[in-house]
Amino acid sequence: MSESFLFPEQLGAYYARVAVREFPLLTRLREETAKLPSAGMQIAAEEGQFLDLLIRLIGARRCVEVGVFTGYSSLVTALALPADGFLLACDINPQTTAIARRYWAEAGVADRVRLELAPAVQTLDAELAKGEGHYDFAFIDADKTGYLDYYERCLRLLRPGGLIAVDNTLWSGSVADPRQRDPDTQAIRAFNDHVRADQRVDFCLVPIADGVTLARKR
Repeated sequence: MSESFLFPEQLGAYYARVAVREFPLLTRLREETAKLPSAGMQIAAEEGQFLDLLIRLIGARRCVEVGVFTGYSSLVTALALPADGFLLACDINPQTTAIARRYWAEAGVADRVRLELAPAVQTLDAELAKGEGHYDFAFIDADKTGYLDYYERCLRLLRPGGLIAVDNTLWSGSVADPRQRDPDTQAIRAFNDHVRADQRVDFCLVPIADGVTLARKR
């Protein structure tokens, strides 16, 4: 479990002890990623477990991910899918996604993942050109200023009843601090307001890890 601004230290330690069961390969990937300068981009173990449960609960077979990094969330997703499941993984970094590819292969799920190294909007638009409503689940964890663009495209790709999960929507508490006016913080505030007002979805902002917004397409 990563350190969380939501928990005092003692409760956080207890939560880490009782709340997370982590597949050993995921533990190894998390530990390898922790050595990178950009390690803070990786999702927490408890968030991965949460995503795994959501994917299984809705019986997802076709998923899309915007933002792969070293592959922790995509490995979670691929492991939760049935043998004939499919994950479209969008990223632009060949170095970090090379780590992801290695772990997908070791886990025996590489055949479930199609990695597209291109701007995500471009990849999502290409999928939309094939038709709408044929995905079950989407996870968004990429550049924050792009969240609204990714959300709108993923919503069109989802079937009714499909689910979008969006990471970092509490942004370490910065969203509640009016002094914070940087582009990322303002983008997340705008995204949160947008989803709250969006009558196309049922939604919930879950205070787990750095905040995860769930939006179920009506």
